[in-house]
Amino acid sequence: MSDRGLRPLAATAALILAGLALTACDSKDVPGASALAGDSSESATPTVAPLHVALNVKRGATDVPVDTELAVAADGGTITSVDASSDAGTLAGKVSADGAAWQATDRLEPGTSYVVRTTAEREDGKQVTKTARFATQDLSLDQQTYPSVAPLADETVGVGMPVIVTFDVPVTDRASFQKHMTVTSTPAQPGAWHWLSDTEAHWRPKTYWKAGTDVHVDVDVNSVPAGGGIYGQESRELDFHVGEAHIYKVNAQTHQMKVFSNGKLLRTLPITTGKAGFTTRSGTKVIIEKFPSKRMNSETVGITGSEAYDLDNVQWAMRLTYSGEFIHAAPWSVGSQGYANVSHGCTGMSTANAKWLYDMSRRGDVVEYTGTDRPMTFDNGYGDWNESFKEFKQGSALS
Repeated sequence: MSDRGLRPLAATAALILAGLALTACDSKDVPGASALAGDSSESATPTVAPLHVALNVKRGATDVPVDTELAVAADGGTITSVDASSDAGTLAGKVSADGAAWQATDRLEPGTSYVVRTTAEREDGKQVTKTARFATQDLSLDQQTYPSVAPLADETVGVGMPVIVTFDVPVTDRASFQKHMTVTSTPAQPGAWHWLSDTEAHWRPKTYWKAGTDVHVDVDVNSVPAGGGIYGQESRELDFHVGEAHIYKVNAQTHQMKVFSNGKLLRTLPITTGKAGFTTRSGTKVIIEKFPSKRMNSETVGITGSEAYDLDNVQWAMRLTYSGEFIHAAPWSVGSQGYANVSHGCTGMSTANAKWLYDMSRRGDVVEYTGTDRPMTFDNGYGDWNESFKEFKQGSALS
């Protein structure tokens, strides 16, 4: 599990010890808390105040919620160390500057037994160790949601690549999760989250990534409540790199693609796009995946009858939309490339040009289309750039 920001420890200590009598420490004295095992009034001499140590879960409990923020507080002495351990490992934590409290910086695991050993120093200097045991609620896989993250760890991507987090069980309390999902970069660039659904959230910078950016993603949702009795199953943390700024500009009216790298025009390629009835979408698209060879069967995108096709070996194919728009080699249409639109929506070019473009391209590279009256949609691929940043931010659970 990943560390989280701490609540002020002094406030935590005050909460745990609220109403605690100095002459005794018992679970009935602290609502929702318990004295650690063996805790009783202790005094080496009549002038030494008793030491009280309290945990914010009931001693011996077997169903402690996994989102409980484990904390220990002391009165009549100072905490020197806390060991909160289980078969899953030891919870990290921090003792406050005044020694009055300890706060876990890790979250609890489901279905796990914990032993908490607190060592505190009494006012007369004597070291005292208190022990408490408890267990957390058990959760089935249906009560936990697992986050998958794109890009992959250490992947180099294009400047249009959004951060995409998908969950295998719906997150109905999006705000709860989003508070624990962060994207940071070097150099720093402003950005925002946008939830497409209860199972998918995207983060994009305000403008395309700066070439050469290093990005860190922290989806720190382990044991965070997702709503409806669901909790995060695991936290995910990864880094990726943004490569050169590849932006390809396609004009369906001039039948050309201008290939830019870091602002420099490398080539102008003759292309063909979708014919009448199969118009290619205008807008900003992002390369989703690449295939050196791909079978393309029109039935998978609903094209049948006289327009049907089944091509077994389409070379140098790069997907732009979930609905089936690709850039690929189209040797059968070379005579029309640069002059007419004859495809079923894909962007076709010669085999040599397609291979050249394929070799320099990566996931996240940007392809900007103009010249048609059919717009690109937000959720048909990585369509994040088809909304203004102001519109995009409105999809945040915290906006």
